[in-house]
Amino acid sequence: MNKVFDALASDARRQILAYLAHDEMTAGEIAARFAISKPAISKHLQILENAGLVTSEKRGQFVWYALERESLTGAIAAFLQMVAPERPVALAPPSPRTSPIGKPRSPGRLDRPTDRA
Repeated sequence: MNKVFDALASDARRQILAYLAHDEMTAGEIAARFAISKPAISKHLQILENAGLVTSEKRGQFVWYALERESLTGAIAAFLQMVAPERPVALAPPSPRTSPIGKPRSPGRLDRPTDRA
């Protein structure tokens, strides 16, 4: 649980998780949303992956990152159980990975710069 909360201590890492909550993304897509260097984004992604909050998968020349909802909700639920044991913790069921318009994302799709939020 300590690795999860250490990873959540960074604003940039929390923002990366928020982006990945909507859809999987490549490291380049994530980096394009920040005004920090690509090596810094890679370090943030490594910390998130080491904490079990994201997974990575190499597809062709790109590495795709996805949120590990169960790890995040499990750590938060365990913490809440520890600090407020008298309160039941209800976790929402994980939503399937879909694109913002509700269609399954194709593994090789890249955003055009105008598609980025």
